[in-house]
Amino acid sequence: MRTTRNIVTGLILSMAISGHALTASATAPRSIEERVRHGILSVPYINVFDNVAYAINDGVVTLSGQVTRPIDKDYVEQAVRRAVGEARVENRIEVLPLSPNDDRIRVATLFALERSSPLGRYFMGTNPSIRIIVKNGNVALDGVVLNAGDRQVAFMAANRVPGVFSVTNNLRTEK
Repeated sequence: MRTTRNIVTGLILSMAISGHALTASATAPRSIEERVRHGILSVPYINVFDNVAYAINDGVVTLSGQVTRPIDKDYVEQAVRRAVGEARVENRIEVLPLSPNDDRIRVATLFALERSSPLGRYFMGTNPSIRIIVKNGNVALDGVVLNAGDRQVAFMAANRVPGVFSVTNNLRTEK
């Protein structure tokens, strides 16, 4: 009886340990691209008004894009450095001008896009697929939408926001 209990306990423990090992290996990023992406997504301060991109060449990670707050540039760099370890990281992220007018345009553009019928779904969740970049009254829309119609609706909604000088539509459609 005691040996049967020991065998069952041993089997349960070994299954639990192997299950934990499988889960840990399945969720741990493997390639440097996955680790960089995971590092960027782990920064809680990046939002719909920030656009961070990266490129990897010969083991050098180059960060680019725009952020609204100067400290966010450092947060992204630190997160990527932790994620990649020994690889070199070049931080070319642009800090957008601190402007109350640009802040107003950002919020107004977000509301205009969310209120447009097919576009609300793109802003759900923690990582929205549309990014709104405002620099000196000029709006750039970046990200991915499902079709050309949504791309056009986003462009028209952003153009209707008061105070916007120009809108650049860099939205891509899924293939």
